[in-house]
Amino acid sequence: MDYGFYPEEPYARPRRRINYFAWTVVILLLIGFALAAWLGSFYIFSQPERPDSYKILQRLHKIEPPKRFELTAAPPGEFLNSKQLYERYSEMGNAELARTNAELARNYIRNYQTVRGLVPYVVGRYKIVSARELGPGDVFTSGMVALTNAVDNGELLMEHLYPANPEALPLMKQTLNVGLEIKLERTHDISSVIHAERLVDGRMMITAVPLLYGSYTVTRGLGTFRLEPPLSLNLAAGWPLFKAPERKQIEQHYAENQQKKAIAQGGPISIPGFSPSATPPPAANELVRVEQAIAIRTPPAAPVIAKNEKLANPTPPAKGRRWGKKQKLESPPPASTPPQPIVAQKPIAPGATPFTLASAATPRNVPAATPAPAANTANAQAPAVAQAPSVPTATPVPVLPAQPAPPDASNVALASNAGGGSWKTFSPGKMPLGRLIGTSDLRDVAEHGLAGERIYLKGQFVVNFSDANKAVLRPRTKLTDKVLHFGGGSSTRIIVEFPAGYIPPRQGMQVSRDESRPYEITEVRKQEDGQLNVFVREIMQPN
Repeated sequence: MDYGFYPEEPYARPRRRINYFAWTVVILLLIGFALAAWLGSFYIFSQPERPDSYKILQRLHKIEPPKRFELTAAPPGEFLNSKQLYERYSEMGNAELARTNAELARNYIRNYQTVRGLVPYVVGRYKIVSARELGPGDVFTSGMVALTNAVDNGELLMEHLYPANPEALPLMKQTLNVGLEIKLERTHDISSVIHAERLVDGRMMITAVPLLYGSYTVTRGLGTFRLEPPLSLNLAAGWPLFKAPERKQIEQHYAENQQKKAIAQGGPISIPGFSPSATPPPAANELVRVEQAIAIRTPPAAPVIAKNEKLANPTPPAKGRRWGKKQKLESPPPASTPPQPIVAQKPIAPGATPFTLASAATPRNVPAATPAPAANTANAQAPAVAQAPSVPTATPVPVLPAQPAPPDASNVALASNAGGGSWKTFSPGKMPLGRLIGTSDLRDVAEHGLAGERIYLKGQFVVNFSDANKAVLRPRTKLTDKVLHFGGGSSTRIIVEFPAGYIPPRQGMQVSRDESRPYEITEVRKQEDGQLNVFVREIMQPN
C-alpha cells in the first residue's frame, strides 16, 4: 500500500496572491499626505502675514492679538527720520521690498517675539493731509488713520494708525484735522513701520502704528482719547490703507486748498518737504500723549517712642539654669528691632506723575502741584513724634470741556509730552543715557538736527528773563572770550521750560549745570541772522 499518496481536499480554500503594487501605491499616497500636511503646517505657521494662514491660526487659537508695549520694554529698534526711511526703502527692488514687507507684518503679528535685527521706528515731523475712520474693509477695523507728508522731505508719505474703540471716534474726528502736525520723538514715541509702498511717481509711503497705544489730548482742551490694540486684523483688505485712487484724490484736493489759501493770504504756496523758513514757528496748539497717574500710597505711621521709655525686658531664663558672670552682664538681642528715627526729607517725584491737560495758561479752579517746602535742618535729625509726615497724594484732574478747534490748523502739532506741563523728572545723575554737549556744540546740532537722539546741555548761564514756567538764559562768557569772540555766547539763547510746580530762577541769577544735572534739549533753531534758539526743559528734581 502506498502511504505517500494523499488525495486533495475537496473543500480547501485556494491561496490568493498579494498585490504588492496596490500596497506600494497606498503607502506612497500616505507618505505624500503626511509630507503635504507637514509642508502645509510649516507654510501656515511660518507665514502668518498671509490672509488664509492668519484665519487658520485664529481658528486654531494659535495666534495672539497685538499687545500694548511699555516705553521701557519696547522691542530693540533703530530710530529713522524721513530721509533715512526714504533712502532705506527706495533703494530696494520689488522682490526685496516684498520680502521686507512680509517680515515687517510678521513681526507685528507675532508681537515682536522673534525678530531678526532691529525694529524700524519713525521719528520726525509730519503734517496731516487727510484722516478718515477705519472700517471693516481695512486691515485695522476700528479707529482712525491719518495720511501725512514729511515736513522736511517731500518724497516720503506716512499713514499713521490710531486704533481705538468706537467710543473714542467722535473726539478723534474733532482732533485729527487737516494741517495738524505729528511730532514723533525718540524719547516718548514708539511708532513701528509695518509696511512700505513704492508709489508710481517714485515716492515712498510707509505705514506706522504706535506700539504704546497711549492716551492723547490737546493743549486747548478737546478732551482725552485713548488708543487700544486691535483684537484682530483683516489682512485680506491688503496694504496700504489709502489705496491709489483715494490717495490721488486726497492729494489733489489738498493741493487746491493750499493754493487757494496761499492766494488769499498773498504768500507763497507751501510745498510738502520744503519750508519757506529754516525755523518754522512753534505750534500754537499741540496734541500731547499723557500717561495715567499712579496713586501714591501713604506709608504706615511709625510707632512712637517716648523719651525715657525702656525697652521690654528679655525673656527670663528657664529655672535650674545658671548664668555666668559674663553672661549676666550681656543682655540677649531683642525680639524686634527698635524703630529707627524718621529723617525729614523732600518728597521725591513718583515714576509716573499725575498729568494735567497742558495749555498755554493754567486753567482756573484747577490746583497746580507745588513742591513741599524744605524742612528745617535742625529738626531733620530728630525722631518723629505722634505720626509720620503726610505724603501728598495724587489729585484727579478734571477733564476740560470740549472746545472748538482753532481756525488756523496749520500751526497745530501732534507730539508726545510736547510742551505744557508735566513730564518725568529724575534724581541727579539718574537720567536716561544720552549725549552730553556744551554750548560750543549747539551749532553742529542746529545743522544736523537731533535725529531722534537724546541730547543734554551743560554749562554756565545767566538768566535774562523769567516767567511763570519759563526762563531765557544766555551762556556766561569770560572776558577773554568776549575780546577774542570765542564761543558765540551772545548769539545763543536758551529757552528753558519748567514742569508744573517748579519756580524758575530770578532774572540776573547765574545757573550752573554739569553732567549730573543737565538740561534736556528738545529743539535747536537757527535764524537767518545766525541767532540760535535752543529749547530745553528741566528734567532734574529739586534739591
